[in-house]
Amino acid sequence: MTFHAYMLRCSDGSYYLGHADNLESRIAQHQAGEIAGYTQNRRPVSLVWQQDFGTREEALSAEQQVKGWSRKKKEALIAGDWDMISLLARKSFDTGLRQAQPLPRTNGNMEKITPLTPVIVLVRPQLGENIGKAARAMLNFGLVEMRLVSPRDGWPNPDAGPSAAGADVVLDKAEVFETLADAVADCAHVYATTVRKRGVTKPVVTPEEAAREVHAAAGRSAYVFGPERSGLETEDVALARKILTVPINPEFGSLNLAQAVILCAYEWSKQASLEQPTVVDLGEPAPQSELEGMIAQFENLLEGAGYFFPPDRAPATKRTLRNLLTKPGWNHLEVRTLRGVLSALGNPRSR
Repeated sequence: MTFHAYMLRCSDGSYYLGHADNLESRIAQHQAGEIAGYTQNRRPVSLVWQQDFGTREEALSAEQQVKGWSRKKKEALIAGDWDMISLLARKSFDTGLRQAQPLPRTNGNMEKITPLTPVIVLVRPQLGENIGKAARAMLNFGLVEMRLVSPRDGWPNPDAGPSAAGADVVLDKAEVFETLADAVADCAHVYATTVRKRGVTKPVVTPEEAAREVHAAAGRSAYVFGPERSGLETEDVALARKILTVPINPEFGSLNLAQAVILCAYEWSKQASLEQPTVVDLGEPAPQSELEGMIAQFENLLEGAGYFFPPDRAPATKRTLRNLLTKPGWNHLEVRTLRGVLSALGNPRSR
């Protein structure tokens, strides 16, 4: 059986990534507006790229990889411009969800991205607002694939969008399943998030341990979260490979859904290639000679002000002052600035 990753160009000029086992039928559904979500209100749509794979996992991997690319890089893929794809991969992090890696030109197949991003599965979620908040938490840390198992109020839910605060890509791509077994059928590593073991004997890991395992694992992984009021049922936990729990106050172990999602997503993100905050250049540390000049200037001013009193305590006070002034690791500009302040204090002028 063949699986396909594909890209559509929408009427507003945006691009949509997906995967299917019957490409012709899926494209026809998009064009007819039969698939709720992103493309339904952006028709007409046209197929601009597709790639065939031997497994659904490989098609999913390709979809996720290209989805994180910049517009220029997607257009280079459409044009088959591999030199441009490689150039753009070296220049940027694209969307910041993962470092942009070029699709390797092989014998027509596209190598899967490693590691695969984990799936977030919400079992019987009750409130649209909580689904939206979970989507926001996911996208904050680079996760975009949400699966919903029998949401109480159906799907799509109009209350989810405002709470997602812009994480529409997660909501638009969310898939709905009738059972948890269906939702994780393609996942080899399933973690049930629960504070209680509920009588099921399984290995127990923390979010940090689970994240390490997910990054090292082959195949798809899923974090499974239960409904807001009661959490996962015993049957849900029994389906998982491991139980994921957090060290938490035994007197108050209640986490809301988005908090639980963000804990897992954050731990996973620490080993992913997300964009980091810009590093600020703190400047070269000032040499000791500059610090000595600043300390001497301090002492001269303080001597003139009669600060070192009584005289027998002066050595200890000067030592304390030296420790204070050498502790922060001043750079050149800071030393010059502070010495300018001291000079102004020692020689005040009216302006």
